[in-house]
Amino acid sequence: MSPSDPAPVADVAPSEPHLTDYDHKHVAIYLRLLDAAEEGAAWEEAARIVLGIDAIREPERARRAHDTHLARARWLSSHGYRDFLRGSP
Repeated sequence: MSPSDPAPVADVAPSEPHLTDYDHKHVAIYLRLLDAAEEGAAWEEAARIVLGIDAIREPERARRAHDTHLARARWLSSHGYRDFLRGSP
């Protein structure tokens, strides 16, 4: 998929101990969430801008998606990147 046609964001990010196809398709989302967290952005803002989920209309879905994707991003930055660099699927 091209940046202008991003893959849909799931309500819950993967939690497998290895990279998934979903991870490969959403690396840019993970990086943007890490940047937002580093900058101190509110989770509601990150959910709206990065994930495309309105936290006012769907607060539980937005929070779950944000938290699981941010956790996955952190896992990727501390562990999963090794598989990513090796080119595993």
